[in-house]
Amino acid sequence: MPEPSGRAREIWAWACYDLANSGYTTVVLTTIYSAYFVAVVAGALPGGVGTLLWTVAVAIANGCVLISAPVVGAVADHLACKKCFLLISTIACVLSTAALAVVGPGQVLPAMLLVTLSAIAFASGENLIAAFLPEIATRDRMGRVSGYGWGLGYVGGLLTLGACLGYIAWARGRGYDAPHYVPVTLLLTATVFALAAAPTFIWLRERARPRHLPGRAAYIRIGLQRVRDTLAHAARLPDLFRFLGCLVLFQSGVATVVVIAAIYAQQVMGFDSQQLIVLVMVVNLTAAIGAFGFGFAQDRFGSVPSLAVALLVWVAAIGVTWFARTPAEVWLAGNLMGLAMGATQAGGRALIGRFTPESRSAEFFGLWGLANRTAAIIGPLSYGAISGLSGGNHRLALLSTLCFFVAGLILLFSVNEARGEAAAGGR
Repeated sequence: MPEPSGRAREIWAWACYDLANSGYTTVVLTTIYSAYFVAVVAGALPGGVGTLLWTVAVAIANGCVLISAPVVGAVADHLACKKCFLLISTIACVLSTAALAVVGPGQVLPAMLLVTLSAIAFASGENLIAAFLPEIATRDRMGRVSGYGWGLGYVGGLLTLGACLGYIAWARGRGYDAPHYVPVTLLLTATVFALAAAPTFIWLRERARPRHLPGRAAYIRIGLQRVRDTLAHAARLPDLFRFLGCLVLFQSGVATVVVIAAIYAQQVMGFDSQQLIVLVMVVNLTAAIGAFGFGFAQDRFGSVPSLAVALLVWVAAIGVTWFARTPAEVWLAGNLMGLAMGATQAGGRALIGRFTPESRSAEFFGLWGLANRTAAIIGPLSYGAISGLSGGNHRLALLSTLCFFVAGLILLFSVNEARGEAAAGGR
């Protein structure tokens, strides 16, 4: 059954935010700036230290969001101001990303500070936009709508990377080096983010109604109380909390791949910037295919079986990466990761939506964000610590990533999807 025209436009506007913020993830966290930070900004430091500092900056950001997300989500529900909070986080991410353009080689602390600030803003916005999903899609369509958003997001990452690649090719053809062209790619990324997010703020509606209380402290108190209430009633939503634990495990692996992939390809496999960008552009295409295809598969076959298949693909992809010695093997692993990443990202968000009571969407998606942020601390830090302690042995560090996917797959089979949906509808 087709969506009404007004709702279809709203879904498109909602998905535009995935298109907008994916450029930040792709350029800053995954491809260009992560490798630039290790090789140039922190290039004078001993082997493995640059990778460790990069993972520390990302971990600090995710630690801040881990603490704040459930409260922000609960307050956003109570004040009916998800859209306002989303605007604030968007502006903060755009400005701090642009500010990274003025940080030069050797300026490690300013770079870490701005990466941390931008990552906090990005992750907060990711939580808030996800909280709109139960408002714009029925439970039986959440999988495909979530997949549509993730798929469009990968297209956005592809377009942003394409613009960056075009500029890098032009700059290198004229003899410019990375300290010249990387800052320009950051400005491009910030601009695309701001422009592509505009439809979200024009057409996406805030349907919740505010419940006013006297004084700002009362709102914070209500936010904290709602989070405590959510955690206290964990026994009534066992499948939601079991899946959140599963999410922490496999997202630890996903988060590691996101922030380490470019560093691994450059430091271990010897890829240069252009090779890396072309690889990630192709991987974004396969990730879009994975997200779109998985959305329909999830609605047709169920979330748990579909996610299990995606996690098996992740295990295979990490195994291929560990054994890879040639560029062709890296390309195979990268495209397997793309398919799996699109599937797990879309599937995890949609399943949380199905397990979420509609009246507490921002609060429960705050818990989803908490799980993601916990994973984004544990996974990359595990990798960074092993790499740092082993003097830069990336293949050894990769084994920790494989363990996260295997453990997540095992825990996933304890989640009862039908029971989880019934609990959410009855609460």
